[in-house]
Amino acid sequence: MDPSYGITGKLLVWFFAIVAIFYGTILILYINFQQVVGISEGLVSKNFAVSDYSKRMLENLLSMEENEKKYQLLRKKDYLKFFTDARKEFESSLLKILSLDADGAAISAHWREVYDAYDKYADVADAKTGQTMDEPPSSFWIPENVINEWIEKISTARLDNQNEVENATRDLNRRGVNSVHNALIGLGITSLVGLLGVVYLAYSILRPMKELMRGIRSIAKERHSEPLKIHSRDELGELAAAFNEMADRLRQEEQLRSDFISMLSHEIRTPLTSIRESVNMLEEEVMGPINDRQRKFLEIAGSEIGRICDLLNHLMQASRLEPGALKLSCEAIDIYALVNACVDSLKPSAEGKQVSLISEIRRDTPDVLGDGKYLQQVFLNLVGNAIKFSDPDTQIWIRVGGKDKFSRLTFSVVDTGPGILERDQAKLFNKFYRATTVREHLDGVGLGLSITKNIVEAHGGTIWVESQIGKGTTFSFTLPMALANGTPS
Repeated sequence: MDPSYGITGKLLVWFFAIVAIFYGTILILYINFQQVVGISEGLVSKNFAVSDYSKRMLENLLSMEENEKKYQLLRKKDYLKFFTDARKEFESSLLKILSLDADGAAISAHWREVYDAYDKYADVADAKTGQTMDEPPSSFWIPENVINEWIEKISTARLDNQNEVENATRDLNRRGVNSVHNALIGLGITSLVGLLGVVYLAYSILRPMKELMRGIRSIAKERHSEPLKIHSRDELGELAAAFNEMADRLRQEEQLRSDFISMLSHEIRTPLTSIRESVNMLEEEVMGPINDRQRKFLEIAGSEIGRICDLLNHLMQASRLEPGALKLSCEAIDIYALVNACVDSLKPSAEGKQVSLISEIRRDTPDVLGDGKYLQQVFLNLVGNAIKFSDPDTQIWIRVGGKDKFSRLTFSVVDTGPGILERDQAKLFNKFYRATTVREHLDGVGLGLSITKNIVEAHGGTIWVESQIGKGTTFSFTLPMALANGTPS
């Protein structure tokens, strides 16, 4: 699979989705902004101008009417000049308003009506105000009722313009609110997509990583791992597939190694038995008398042969007690009697090291369901190890704890020995593993705890170790309880 369509592809899709939403929000805001600018320009260039010019026109009309009356009454030419200036300003304002319509800004039809009406009287007014009058006319402007009509039309046009301003203001407010609303929606969607993208990517990465870590720890602790589930075809899926291939290869090699050791042990055991019998016959002088020096060397040879036989027995036993290979004959076991029998058999070696064995298993301890032969080996291995690593004049306790949620009893073997380094604790139950602190001065092949673990797990229990340097070690394990009829509780 092309890695570009894996995690990198997911990151790119997520990135482009966020970018698309972000720039889509920016585009919508830009469109709204352009519309707001257009409305604002209309208000400034048209509506505000119309409002200003119309106000001036009303003032000019009133000024013309007032100055005409003053002129008629007082006959001062200053009032005539004021009248003319007001009329010119009125006309200029009216033309400016009409020019807005010519520039494409829609204006009220009342302005055209006012202009048409004004145009009828403009020439007459010019003639009358421009002549030299000894007896000026009674009126050189327009009738008052016509001016009132104009004022009414201008006021109506001003009202229309004011309504346009109000509508435009509401539109501006609405668009502003919509812009903020759209911006918040865009920001929320962008944040949500980003969060969902982070959660999805984290989940798609962390889930296979956790499974991979679990598999690695399983191999590190137990030398085997269940195949990982492949949830995707990206780089992590390829990594999981590679891990499964590696785990399967390790499993095959472990099986080959176990089969080889079992075969080799079996093949060596037969000639070794013949050699041991021959040495025993020589030592017993069946073949003739021997001197003391020869007897000494024969004893040494017999001792070494015995040690090799014990090693082969351990190797063959480890092969037979592989996980899933144990065939148990389970029944209700009196754990009190079983533990006492183990203590009695180990007392000589404990007394030889001046170590006290203390069993805290009571007679009323419930029976456990299991195979007595294998459970006896578990106690013998754990208590024997405790004796081996304990200092003289110390004590070893065999205890029983409470019942867990799976109806299993907890048993513990506690010593006050030197303790086990933390880095060694996780590997203690691996086959052939021996801690660096004991390799040089204690015999063994590192199979006892591995065998013990396989037996306990075959019974449906678990085993673990707790230790502190200088304070001793506690090996604990669980076994299922049995009812009166021998079935698990």
